[in-house]
Amino acid sequence: MGVFDVDYSKIHERTDLPYAVRTIEHAPIPLTDGTVLSAKLWLPEGLAMARGVILEYLPYRKDEFTALRDEIRLGYFAGCGYAGVRVDIRGTGDSGGIIEDEYPRQEQQDCLEVFDWIAAQTWSAGNIAMIGKSWGGFNGLQMAAHQHPALKTIVTLCSTDDRYADDVHYRGGTLMGSDMLWWASTMFAYNARPPFPRFVGDRWREMWLERLEKTPPFVETWLEHQTRDDYWRQGSICENYSAIRIPVLTMSGWADGYTDAVFRLMDNLDVPKRAIVGPWAHEFPDLAIPGPQIGYLQECVSWFDRWLATDATIEPHEDSFVVYLQDSVPPQTTYDYRPGQWVDLLATDISDLDVLEAFSGQQTLANRQHHGLYSGVFCPFGQEGDLPDDQTIDNALATSWTLPATEKPLNMLGKTRVKLRLRSDQPTGNVHARLTDVSPEGEKTYITAGQFNLTHRHSHAEPKALPVDEWFDVEFGLDVVGYRLPVGHRLEISLSPTYWPQVWPSTAVAKLQVDLDRSQVRVPQTAEPVLTELPFTRAETAKPLAKTVLREGSRTRRVIKSLTTREWLLDDFSDEGLRMLDHNGITYGTKNHNVWRIRENEPLSAMTESTWEVDLSDADISIHVDTQSRMSCDTENFYVVNSLQAYEEGKEIYRNSWEKTIPRYFC
Repeated sequence: MGVFDVDYSKIHERTDLPYAVRTIEHAPIPLTDGTVLSAKLWLPEGLAMARGVILEYLPYRKDEFTALRDEIRLGYFAGCGYAGVRVDIRGTGDSGGIIEDEYPRQEQQDCLEVFDWIAAQTWSAGNIAMIGKSWGGFNGLQMAAHQHPALKTIVTLCSTDDRYADDVHYRGGTLMGSDMLWWASTMFAYNARPPFPRFVGDRWREMWLERLEKTPPFVETWLEHQTRDDYWRQGSICENYSAIRIPVLTMSGWADGYTDAVFRLMDNLDVPKRAIVGPWAHEFPDLAIPGPQIGYLQECVSWFDRWLATDATIEPHEDSFVVYLQDSVPPQTTYDYRPGQWVDLLATDISDLDVLEAFSGQQTLANRQHHGLYSGVFCPFGQEGDLPDDQTIDNALATSWTLPATEKPLNMLGKTRVKLRLRSDQPTGNVHARLTDVSPEGEKTYITAGQFNLTHRHSHAEPKALPVDEWFDVEFGLDVVGYRLPVGHRLEISLSPTYWPQVWPSTAVAKLQVDLDRSQVRVPQTAEPVLTELPFTRAETAKPLAKTVLREGSRTRRVIKSLTTREWLLDDFSDEGLRMLDHNGITYGTKNHNVWRIRENEPLSAMTESTWEVDLSDADISIHVDTQSRMSCDTENFYVVNSLQAYEEGKEIYRNSWEKTIPRYFC
């Protein structure tokens, strides 16, 4: 997913690429079980064999949803002499079969067969690079661990090495109220779209109806696995970093939800590697906001030139880790640009500063269920209203401590560690910590935050109830960050047992106390950041596809309080617009409405609802899909309901509803 329409004013269309490009809209890839996957190809003309093959492997439909971004990037690679291959995962787009979950073993097994197919093509020398953002970044890491001989390197963006502790389902053992249902509802709606008759023939309706009937709501499985079990270990390459033996280029942004993984990959992979972290949201860094953007495709081609035809086990290589140190800015929910400087992190000396040591005593933390409504989107794509608002209200709803004004800049680079000694009157509970930049004018800008399920203090795999009314210790991290707190500003530290809607609330309102004399908040800081420059600061792409915008996109995001019911609502609506691709006549668009509800002092009132409207048409079909998803709870269970209605030419052809009760387990 992403912003409504690509803003080509931020990029330079490269018209002098070395090779002309030939595209093949539908290349069938037969699998051994009889399923046929669908691929789109970009082939460099004038070469009997491409210099290498760049593969992107996604469930997001090559014919329409990712067509615009695929063309400007895979077309660019082909213009540089590399073949581009974009494959629809099983059960999505024009590929056969059923998609049953995120990142299942079947997806990886299919990809191994895709590698074999690519290696056997006449235009392929058998050397492959996988590339991808988010889902494609995840499965790039997963496929690297399979050690297929044809896969020589990967480029992974905005991805994670840990599917349990650091993703949209659970973070720090807490259940992600903001994203668990929303992301599942997204895939629920998007998986309900049919293949195109022009590519699969008369079977398109049969394939579509089979998808509607057999593709499950993913949220049911995710909620059934509330601890770090084998379900989450599968596909989490942090379980065995040494399985990856090929070079890795990784990128993310401070506004992205997955930046921590970049640091873990750099710490744990023993392969040639390069990392770049900018100020960006969950988008490709040639278009992502906030800027500055970079020449992402040039970075990739430089990497391919080095590693696609090179034996990484014998070639010397010096790792590189470049991050963007952001300047302090007034709080806004959208930034086009963040001022700052590029820093060579590997050359910069980092030390820890305990910013909590000036405070002492014991204090009971404020526990307000609507705390967190101004936190912004967990994993923003760059839409208006995505980023955290002024933190004055949220900090007042938490328990906060403010440091004296700085006498010299505080350059924060890396991961803040929090150690707390706590006491609770409940056997379960969560804690949230946040750092804020307080300007001399009193504005409060979000810096970083983190959350933790206290019953997971010993293990994410085997939670244990808290010792009621006894002191215990817990340690966790805040999201990595690069931020410069200027002279005269103050750092504020906030703690709370709640953070709605990002953290699903505990079953009861806990009296949670902190012993400040036995607690620490250790911020990584440097007095002398080593500045550097990136080699490609101007973003280039291939020629974009022409499109006709039939309906402009729009976004509203509102915090609402009912004064009669004491209920707080976060209401988020996105009309992602309606557009037609001129080259194939495919028209597509979506609308998404999400609401998170909670009442003051009533954690069991938590509820989230997501609805989608999906439109898809071309010369052969006219499709509309509506979905509704809801998640609620009581002390013992979670309750999820998913409904779907599908229409062809305005006539309803399918309707179904799925209801599931799932026991709570330390969440």
